[in-house]
Amino acid sequence: MYQTLLVLHVLGATVWTGGHLVLTLGFLPGAVKTRDVTALQAFEARFERIGIPALVVQVLTGLELARRYLPPSEWLSFDGLLARHVGVKLVLLAVTLGLALHARLRLVPKLDGSNVRALAVHVVLITLVSVLFVVVGIGFRTGGVV
Repeated sequence: MYQTLLVLHVLGATVWTGGHLVLTLGFLPGAVKTRDVTALQAFEARFERIGIPALVVQVLTGLELARRYLPPSEWLSFDGLLARHVGVKLVLLAVTLGLALHARLRLVPKLDGSNVRALAVHVVLITLVSVLFVVVGIGFRTGGVV
């Protein structure tokens, strides 16, 4: 069961992080330059169908994996290597959820050429957080990053 959880978790991370890297490096520069949000909206509409389920899979499998490593009462203790990794990943999850809510409620509904730079900052931040998730996750198996 552990291996299945881990594979699903990594696949979710691959989709979520990879999709945001494609968005940030492939679509965002042109949209900012031209102030044309059409390509961003098209990407977002397609990616959301696989990106959000991938994030949900990551959250559910991540919580179960964390529970297998440590009791939930120690998740935010930051006491020891495992607790630091779990705690940092939970902080990154909170940041991700905050950015996702901000995008969904504030940025995307009003998206046009005039606020594409605000969205660009948001996309870069969520991409950086996604990459940090991967880096911290690798630390579970390699002896620590944080």
